[in-house]
Amino acid sequence: MRLLALLAALLAASAAPLAQSKPVADAALQAAVERMIDGFDGTVGVYVRHLPSGRTAAVRADTLFPTASMVKVPILVAVFDGIERSALSYGDDLVFRDSLRYSEDDLFGELRDGATVPLHQAVELMLSASDNTASLWLQTLAGGGEAINAWLAAHGFEGTRVNSRTPGRRPDWERYGWGQTTPREIAELVRRIVEGEAVSPAADEEMHRLLTRTFYDDEAVSALPPSVQAATKQGAVSQSRSEVVYVHAPSGPYVFSVITKDQSDERYEPKNAGYELIRRLSRLFWETFEPTATWAPAPGGERFRL
Repeated sequence: MRLLALLAALLAASAAPLAQSKPVADAALQAAVERMIDGFDGTVGVYVRHLPSGRTAAVRADTLFPTASMVKVPILVAVFDGIERSALSYGDDLVFRDSLRYSEDDLFGELRDGATVPLHQAVELMLSASDNTASLWLQTLAGGGEAINAWLAAHGFEGTRVNSRTPGRRPDWERYGWGQTTPREIAELVRRIVEGEAVSPAADEEMHRLLTRTFYDDEAVSALPPSVQAATKQGAVSQSRSEVVYVHAPSGPYVFSVITKDQSDERYEPKNAGYELIRRLSRLFWETFEPTATWAPAPGGERFRL
């Protein structure tokens, strides 16, 4: 009987969600973040939280910023909510029409009118390749911006919203673009996905897998060892660079987001000031939470940032 009780306890522990501590301000980390963003020509928002210890640093964590392509995370959640409710099926065949084409630069933008593609392929490209044509199509299939925003509001997200092609949100679209969020909220949304608290355990597992397969690994991910898994989504528009990352670090996971706006450097190249800041902050967080780790980016790696 004791053996059975012990086995039951072990099984319960293995199935239990990640133990988390309440957020607690880390003064040293806070000071390091503030030093790193000092002098940046633009506005920066940062939120980072080490989940087992609760160690947290935040700068403008509750200020609204453009999502740029990070808006695809709320779209993702709404699509999987639709699948959970049987309004959509992951294996649905979709028929592409020319009216859906956002840009011929998108992979989905190269489809011919009448082409058939599965829904799961659209989801994959929305995240891994950040395909805008696929993303806008999925936004519509998920019920449009109004439905996505209703889900966000119902789940406690007060600032994160889809603006593009959403009735009543034109002023917000003019100010923030496709979507808007805060560093704290977008980090919390990804945390819920990874830890099975967003839609359902099965849906969240699939979304988690999708978020680990990004093509764009030149910024935050480049500051992490390639052996460490990260769930991530990036965003970029002319005056804003952003990324949200959940890092499965050896000493315990941490989640962070970095978002800029009104930055003067609008270049779409690796040395953009926003991209450089994201890399430096990602490296800072890794070294803070993994102080005994010896890995460092290999010399010459900048050749592979495109």
